[in-house]
Amino acid sequence: MTAITHHIPENLMIAYAAGNLPQAYALVAAAHISLCLECRTALEAHQAVGGVVLESAVACHVSAGLKSETLALLDAPARNEPVFRRAGVYPGPVMQALKGGPPRWKSLGLGVRQCILSESAQGSVRLLYIPPGQAVPDHGHNGLELTLVLQGSFSDDTGRFGTGDLEVADQMLEHTPVADPGAPCICLAATDAPLRFNSLVPRLLQPLFRI
Repeated sequence: MTAITHHIPENLMIAYAAGNLPQAYALVAAAHISLCLECRTALEAHQAVGGVVLESAVACHVSAGLKSETLALLDAPARNEPVFRRAGVYPGPVMQALKGGPPRWKSLGLGVRQCILSESAQGSVRLLYIPPGQAVPDHGHNGLELTLVLQGSFSDDTGRFGTGDLEVADQMLEHTPVADPGAPCICLAATDAPLRFNSLVPRLLQPLFRI
């Protein structure tokens, strides 16, 4: 794997470590951390700081009923949930979202495909397959988009993003990502709002493709 040069920003890492990052973004963060030693180390540091804060916090008394219910939950038998490991280009967190199976691709045209992993009012996360040399239509963002490269690479006005790299796009960025020559680019992308396409045809197709 090539060196990872685009990482999780500090504010998002803090939110992820605290468990406050929305589910769609948390999946992308978990997948990146599984690939990136630097961000894994940063996460462990934030978790250690969080542990110190909890230990120094003032104790809060709770009712006897809440205490007994909490202890009962801790004593309950653990559910035998499967642990999904990496498969091909897909890290363990992505395989968990796929429930251990391969992506179920749907065509978006021009060889581009997507597989929606989850979708809610809080955001959506999907896999994107982009053939070499193919561009994603020029667009802006109505919210925050996190894009993690799992295979291949893509380039836009902000630079080149290879395997393991994370691009953070906000409302200030308008770009036309293009998959680089070589292997098809496979990305994991999370958004909390629809994209803002500049061309008419992508705008017309947007409700159908749920982008």
